[in-house]
Order: sequence, then C-alpha cells, then structure tokens
Amino acid sequence: MPLTETTGPMQLDRTDMEILRQLQLDGRLSNIELSRRVNLSPTPCLNRVKRLERDGVITGYGAFVDPSRLDAAMLVFVEVVLDRTTEDVFAQFKQAVMGIPEVQECHLLSGGYDYLIKARVRDMAAYRSFLGTSLVSLPSVRETHTYVVMEEVKNTTAIAISPGHAS
Repeated sequence: MPLTETTGPMQLDRTDMEILRQLQLDGRLSNIELSRRVNLSPTPCLNRVKRLERDGVITGYGAFVDPSRLDAAMLVFVEVVLDRTTEDVFAQFKQAVMGIPEVQECHLLSGGYDYLIKARVRDMAAYRSFLGTSLVSLPSVRETHTYVVMEEVKNTTAIAISPGHAS
C-alpha cells in the first residue's frame, strides 16, 4: 500500500485503487471519463482524486517523451562507489547529483556499491564527456562502473495495483 510520511499505510478501497490504475494508464483523463471508468458520479470521483493528491498518494502528473527526439537516445546505468560513506559525504553527493540534468534517477543502495545512477545522453562521445566532467567530479567518488543499455525491453512508471491491495 502507498505510504505517507506521517500516517503510514493509506486505507484505500477498491474504487481508490481503480482510480489509481486508470490515472496511471492515462493521467490526462477528464474527470467525466474517469468517473465513467470507475463507476462513480463526477463529483465524488473528483473528490477522491483530490483526496489522493492531498494525501500524497498521487504525487504528480507528467508527459512521456521520446528520448531519441530530444537527442538523448543512449541510456546508461552507472554504479558509483564512494571513498567514504558518512552522512556528510552522502549529503554532498546527493546535492551535487541533483544538479546534473542527464541524471534521471539516483538511488542509494546497500551492497557492493553506494549509488546507482540512470542517465540519458546523446551518444558514447556525450557519455564520455558526461563521465569525465560530471560523474567522476562528484564529491568523494572513488570508482564507477557503467552499463550501456542495448535494448530497452520494458519502461514504465506504473506501480502494479491488484484488487488484493484494497482495504
């Protein structure tokens, strides 16, 4: 179940879950169409969507774009190992990586490396420049290992919502 920072697991019923399923499929649905799909009248449907937004279950809306049309067709994953793993180093690294536009995601992990970065660049020459000027110059970076994506098999932002999740 979705979590909020202050209240823990949300109590969501089947209608809430269906609203979330439908909005993940198409965030541009009109309230009229959404209410039809979830078998609610428009006003209660809109009230539920507003509550889900207010409670932080729905965190935003966006457009999906074709990276190749924006000169960012090359997708890479980069493992980053820091030379120290202290709170101040983590904070410095986090702040620095937030300012790098090519980085789409950055995750602090447990295991053999400290961070996993997902980035998009134009091509190998752009990646080499990105690596040399951005990644290895981040605070406390000791080493990196890069994996170039040859084929993107599945890419989704949708979170699986099954009927069993409803309270």
